[in-house]
Amino acid sequence: MSAIAIRDGAIYLPCAVVDTYFRGIDAVIVLIQQDELLVMPVHQATAGGCLLKVRNAAGDRVVQARDVFQDQDLLDFATDSLTVAWQASKGALCAELKPDQRGEDV
Repeated sequence: MSAIAIRDGAIYLPCAVVDTYFRGIDAVIVLIQQDELLVMPVHQATAGGCLLKVRNAAGDRVVQARDVFQDQDLLDFATDSLTVAWQASKGALCAELKPDQRGEDV
C-alpha cells in the first residue's frame, strides 16, 4: 500500500507514488465523491486538470486542489499518511476520506 499527505487542500505525492501511477503525467483531475478521493491522470495537456508540481529534488510532487476540498467542506482535512490504492475500474488513485481526520493528523 502507498500513502500520501493532505494539508490545506494540497495533495502531497511521494516520488514512489508518482513513478508508479503517474509516470510521464503532468496533470491530474482531483475529485471527491461520497467521502472518496480520486486522483486521475490526464493524458492530454489540452484536457486541463491540476498540475503535478515538482516539490523537491527527490521527485516528490504536490497538487493544489484547494477548490475541490473547499467545495466539499473538507478544507480542514489533514493527514500525513493517507493510504491510497489504484482502482482500475475507476482509472484513479483512490482513498477514503474519514471524517475523524479533519485537521487532526498533521
